[in-house]
Amino acid sequence: MSMQSHLAELERRHAEMERKIEDAQLHPSTDSLQLADMKRQKLKIKDEITRIRENETLH
Repeated sequence: MSMQSHLAELERRHAEMERKIEDAQLHPSTDSLQLADMKRQKLKIKDEITRIRENETLH
């Protein structure tokens, strides 16, 4: 997998997590721990996207 396709996949997953979080926040029955876990996953993906972009800039 090329770095660009990996980055595109991460961006797709990040957007998907954003939609899931927004949807969960619309439902009052959403477990706050589950919501926090989704936010952590989204942040982890975002951190990896940032790391890859910074590495590309350095090379």
